[in-house]
Amino acid sequence: MIISHDVAGSGPAVVLLHSSVCDRRMWDAQWQPLVDAGHRVVRCDFRGFGDTPLADAPYSDAGDVLALLDHLGIGTAALVGASYGGRIALTAAALRPEAVTRLALLGAGMPGHQPSDTLRAFGGREDALIEAGRIDEAVELNVESWLGPEADERTRAHVRRMQRHAFDVQMTATVGSDREDVDLGRITAPTLAVSGAHDFPDFREIAAALPALLPDARHQELPWAGHLPSLERPAETTALLLAFLHEDGRAAR
Repeated sequence: MIISHDVAGSGPAVVLLHSSVCDRRMWDAQWQPLVDAGHRVVRCDFRGFGDTPLADAPYSDAGDVLALLDHLGIGTAALVGASYGGRIALTAAALRPEAVTRLALLGAGMPGHQPSDTLRAFGGREDALIEAGRIDEAVELNVESWLGPEADERTRAHVRRMQRHAFDVQMTATVGSDREDVDLGRITAPTLAVSGAHDFPDFREIAAALPALLPDARHQELPWAGHLPSLERPAETTALLLAFLHEDGRAAR
């Protein structure tokens, strides 16, 4: 199965990978500016999110992304990943390093990361609410936990809709994605690891650690951001992404 996706524009490919509290709609604000900047832009929904149905057998989200690139005839692409999408971007880049030209990671997770007590406590609260059937409260917990102080009510409503849809779809899940054991040392792409000062410590620490793990990576912390800067300050984050993708004077190839 090819996961649901949108494609527009022409030029060097950029693939947008969403957070696990969102779906591909989280990139609405970045979509047209990236097209206008001379890119072929792809955004997709992981299984159980947006328009992509659940799988009936174990699967790999990174494998799905690489299969989508093959389906679209894209040999190389820059990957932009938010949160869980950042983890998938890292995994895909480790599995097929020759296919990834650049990595822009926004509050990214990381394969093999062991969650802190703070993040475990969040997960415990979320699980308890879901098990009790208090889905609306679980949605609100996610909205309040993952958006920083810059997010306005329109943005919160947008995340609320995406998270609620994901919960509704995933309530019937009987299988999940495989967790690949990957070697991040295989990654060769220039990498920008962005963290938000208002995010969980886990994601700040991951972003700060990546320059020591990858051959060509740098860390940038945004003092105003929570976990989802592309939604909290869309224009500023878009400018940051474009600067990274074009920092050598042309669209990254």
